[in-house]
Amino acid sequence: MTSAIPWQQRLSTGTEDIQDEVIRWYQQTRHGKAYVPGMIWGTLQTDAYATVILRRVVTFLGVPDDVSAGVAKRMERQQVLYDGEHHYDVILGEQALYTNVGGPGVMRGQMERLLRDMDLPSLRLGILPATAEVDVVPMPGFNMYDGRRAHYELVSSGVDVTDPGEVALHDKAFDAMSRAASYGDAAHGLISKALAFWSEG
Repeated sequence: MTSAIPWQQRLSTGTEDIQDEVIRWYQQTRHGKAYVPGMIWGTLQTDAYATVILRRVVTFLGVPDDVSAGVAKRMERQQVLYDGEHHYDVILGEQALYTNVGGPGVMRGQMERLLRDMDLPSLRLGILPATAEVDVVPMPGFNMYDGRRAHYELVSSGVDVTDPGEVALHDKAFDAMSRAASYGDAAHGLISKALAFWSEG
């Protein structure tokens, strides 16, 4: 089964309520996966990075402006990384390290955050190099929750996929990207290279 709900409907009261919903998803999920090709996964975003992202959402969709409250909730959601009860496999596209969100200062802080948290016991962080050959066709980013649901964030709506066969294909695609991704020291090197880029000048 696949369901889609327009963002303007889901965000009709602003960004805070939907962040509460996402917090519940993450608290209920013991093992999550995320593939995020072009930006930083929300649960690893700094306050400054998240502020820019949610400000763009509010402006683009024309929904009520409660960015500060939405960012506070996004920061609250990050507690799942530290409570010892959850585990997340996350793959960022190398492009995510260079997509300009808020300028060099924001990006430097974000790279430093990734370097600080990449060794958390709750997190397995991979970086998919831009030149990596992957045994699956290129695809948009998605999140998975305990192998039962895959979620996409599209321009106009959020889409949930719950059919077991379809979810299994998402697992298969994630495994293919995981085999091509860099982890450990290699991932650290890619993030450090991006930090040096954002620190130039």
